[in-house]
Order: sequence, then structure tokens, then C-alpha cells
Amino acid sequence: MPSPRPSAREIWFLTGSQGLYGEDTLKQVAEQSRQVAAALTDALPGTDGTPARVVWKPVLTDAAAIRRACLDAEGDDRCVGLITWMHTFSPAKMWIAGLDALRKPLLHLHTQANVALPWDTIDMDFMNLNQAAHGDREFAHVQGRVGVPRKTVTGHVSDPVTVARVVAWARAAAARAELATLKVARFGDNMRDVAVTEGDKVEAQLRLGVSVNTYGVNDLVEVVDAVEEHAVSALVEEYQDAYRLAPRLRSGGDRHGALRYAARIEAGLRAFLCEGGFGAFTTNFEDLGGLRQLPGLAVQRLMADGYGFGGEGDWKTSVLLRALKVAAEGLPGGTSFMEDYTYDLTPGNELILGAHMLEVCPSVAAGTPSCEIHPLGIGGREDPVRLVFDAAPGPAVVVGLADLGDRFRLVANEIDVVAPPHPLPALPVARAVWRPRPDLRTSTESWLTAGGPHHTVLSTALTSEHLDDLAEMLKVELALIDAGTTTRRFRSELRWNQAYHRLARGL
Repeated sequence: MPSPRPSAREIWFLTGSQGLYGEDTLKQVAEQSRQVAAALTDALPGTDGTPARVVWKPVLTDAAAIRRACLDAEGDDRCVGLITWMHTFSPAKMWIAGLDALRKPLLHLHTQANVALPWDTIDMDFMNLNQAAHGDREFAHVQGRVGVPRKTVTGHVSDPVTVARVVAWARAAAARAELATLKVARFGDNMRDVAVTEGDKVEAQLRLGVSVNTYGVNDLVEVVDAVEEHAVSALVEEYQDAYRLAPRLRSGGDRHGALRYAARIEAGLRAFLCEGGFGAFTTNFEDLGGLRQLPGLAVQRLMADGYGFGGEGDWKTSVLLRALKVAAEGLPGGTSFMEDYTYDLTPGNELILGAHMLEVCPSVAAGTPSCEIHPLGIGGREDPVRLVFDAAPGPAVVVGLADLGDRFRLVANEIDVVAPPHPLPALPVARAVWRPRPDLRTSTESWLTAGGPHHTVLSTALTSEHLDDLAEMLKVELALIDAGTTTRRFRSELRWNQAYHRLARGL
């Protein structure tokens, strides 16, 4: 993948104090802040798929050092965000220039070195050293005055809840950093006359950082046709080892040639994306050029490797999927391109059946996918090869990115993926069945009211907290539908959001 490995991403830990307390106290501040940073480092080692590693920085005691630390963070591509803690009282006017120059995500950790107070021995020396209770309030005041977007987390680093909230923010920060350099390849244009796949690509680059450009499908076809046979054979062997291969696709089967062509597409598409440094892509069944099959298996496997994807030229969902793939690195569960297809409206057991023509990521599969070939009624090409499976049950989120003309909006729904209540022997695509929160009526009415798209990202790895953190970092609206949502309150929230974002855009 073109993005840096997790071990290359850093989160800087900045501690505030002042020279008033003397060198002995500052040495204690430094030692205790190292311990707090080390506890977070253990939670974010950055070597096993987690989003970044925490890097402790020397204690900051004056405005010049603070400004330099913030400017250095801005200029270092490895730094994806900063965690700040005012161990003692750090007069916050010293932070104004640094915070004003800062654009990278900021987490304000409101903590202290000790868990319990030493009630029997506490004296003024202890009080002077452990002043975060009011030092952080001083710092928070100036953050509010400067208008710094940030996440505030209160609690001791020995508390798993505190650490989990920091880790969620760190994952969002990694996703935000990915967007800042993401390149998307659109093979052909978007589906004709479809509104939701349109969007302002210039605004996306300005607001999100992502660069979206179109390439002729036959540019890809040239690469696909040039793939050598030994590369095709190697992929076919990989398919045989990884999936339950339909007999017709096996060596000697009457459709084995179709499997080899699907492997050729994957090898060519992977080479095109790697050579161009692309982290996401789109295809469109209306514009396949010289491709003999709609890419199905290739797209599914590339998504499993972390690439973003959107069908019918939907570059916004492709961008969103890549960002959330980065946020989910190392977590159990999966993250996939998805589409709401149809409902089961049985009273008391309403369900949504999600799928797509072919392209659902096997990272969400409940078991070993089956590799099959079936006709596809649209596209006018040969029967495509695809992976067929049911999504694994569990809590999840579905989220879509919509272009409202004057801003982008994320629309999300907390859901519970469930096993299909009945077998689906005649549905030859990968699929997910879920129960939306709080119920189907409230969920769908709210989603439709928000203008949410029909293309989404489904993740059983991430939660709404990751989405909320990412939206804050990007200054993008998040309209969240959860267990507490009512349609009346949701409509009001949309109106408030509209007023806020229009005012904020003009400031």
C-alpha cells in the first residue's frame, strides 16, 4: 500500500509546565510525563497494526519552545497528531502562537500522575507538583479562545476506558493523515444520471486532502493484457488455497479460463495502483472498455488488502473506505464497501439486507468465502468471478459520505449484523444482514431525511466514536443515528448542524 506503515506514524506527547517551580520540580514533571507517555506507548506500539507510536517530547516551559514544537509537528509527515497534558500550571498565553499555527489533530489528556491522593501525607509540595486539575483548565480556556478543534479525555492512563478513548482518537488521526496524501484512480466516469456518486473533487482536495483523477479503462486494460502467465498461475494457486473453489473454476473445469482471467485482472489492477501510488479506486459497469469481466474477485481482494473502493464511479465512498481501513488496522472485524439493497419488513423483526453486484470485502466474512462464477444481468460482459459469503454477526456501523453542495456530511447508523434468518442459496453475491438501531423505521426515516447515500462503508471493527473523532478532525458534519435517536430530534439536529456549518464556513 502507498501509505506509511503503522510503525512510521507518530503521535507526539507534549507536557506543559513553567520555570517558576525550579529544576527539581521540572525533573519530576519530566519523569512523570515520561511514565504517562510510556503507558500510552504500551497501548499504541505501532508495530502490530495499531495506528501509531507515542513519542515523548521534552517538557515545554516557554512560548518559543511551544511554538517550535507545534511548527515541528506540522512539518513532520510522520506526526499524525499531538497529545497534550498540563502536568502543573502552564500559563496558557504561552501556548497561543503554537496552537494558532497547529492544524494537526490535538487530544487534550486531562489526567494526573497519581490515581489516589495520599491523604495522610499530602502537603503543598505535592499540591504544587500535581496541578493538572486547574492547569488543564487554564490550557482548555485558551484552546477555546483560539478555536482549536480537539478531543478532551479525562482519566488516569491505568483506566482501560481512558486508554480506549485515546486509542480511538489515534486511529482517527491516522485516517485523517492518510486522507491528506490519498490518491484515487477513477477508471471511467460515474454511472450516468446518478446523483449520489457526483461530487466536488476540488472541494474534496481542499477540505480532505484527497486527490481524485480519472483514467481511461483501456489504460488499465493494457496493463491487464500485459500480465505474464506465471503471475496469473500464482494467483490461481492462491485462490485454491484461500477459498472454497467452485468445481467449474478448478483446473480442468469448464470455467477455469474465467478464473484465470479474473486473476489477470487482479494482477493488472494491483500493478496499476501500486505503480501510481493509489490507495483507492473506482470502477463502473457502464464503462468497462476492453475488460471481459466486471472486476469482482480482484476488487474484493484489493479491499481486503486495505484499498478503498467505490462502485459505479463513487469516489467519495472509495475515499471513505480507505480512511476507515486505516483507522481499523489491527482490529478484529472487517470494513467493507456496502449498499442497502432490500428489507425484511416482518413486524417486530425488521432487517436490512445489504450487498452489491459483486464487491463486498471478505474481511467481514463469517467463514471461508466460496469462489464462484454466475451470470451478471448488467454490464454486457462475460460472467464474472466473485467471492460469496455471509457477513459475521456483531455490532457494527454503516456510514456514508454525501456532498451537500456547500459541505460534506457523514451519515452513520449504529447497527447489529445478524446471521441471515434463512439460507440464501439463490443469491450468488456476498451479503450482510443487519438490524439498525434504534429500529428500521426510525433509522431509515432519519437516514433519508439526512440525504444519506445508498453506497456506504460497513465496519464491524470501528465504532461511532472513531467516526465522531474523524469528523471533528476534518471539520465535517456527522449525523449519527443510534439507539437513542428519535426522528423529531434528528431533524432538529440537522437544522442546527446546517446553521452551524454555514456560520463556521463564513468565519
